Amino acid sequence: MIVEVAYARPDKQLIIALQVTQACNVEQAIELSGIITQFPEIDLSKNKVGIFSQICLLSTQLQENDRVEIYRSLAIEPMEARRQRAIKQSR
Repeated sequence: MIVEVAYARPDKQLIIALQVTQACNVEQAIELSGIITQFPEIDLSKNKVGIFSQICLLSTQLQENDRVEIYRSLAIEPMEARRQRAIKQSR
């Protein structure tokens, strides 16, 4: 079956399509894609992963045409970003 593995930084993004077996899970697909060699900052013990924007476990079984997404840490928490925007707008 065909699945995709995706990761993005502000300066670069990559989506890798690959053929996997029916029994493939998220972690195996990430390893097979080789995406970690291109983005060495990825640490699967810290980065969250998901399928089509839904957080999942590394052990989640994949289905045909799934897109595995590796999420990076936020540069700033959403609540803090809103607070900073509010301060700028009030000036």
